[in-house]
Amino acid sequence: MLEKIKSPADLKTMSQAELEQVVLKARQALLEKTSHHGGHNGPNFGMVEMTVALHYVFNSPIDKFIFDVSHQSYVHKML
Repeated sequence: MLEKIKSPADLKTMSQAELEQVVLKARQALLEKTSHHGGHNGPNFGMVEMTVALHYVFNSPIDKFIFDVSHQSYVHKML
């Protein structure tokens, strides 16, 4: 499912069920990546739903997002 997303605008066309799948797939991708390469899981996992919601509501990249630390931005980078 993540491979189908070419830009954050694609999220705006998705149903709630599809958005929930994006969240699940993003969590799975984060877990796989950090399991193999290390990294900070906590900040990433705490931002998954929020990042999807931000991209759904706002017009990224025109609307800018500021993350507290770069570890919170991995899902944003995926989308």
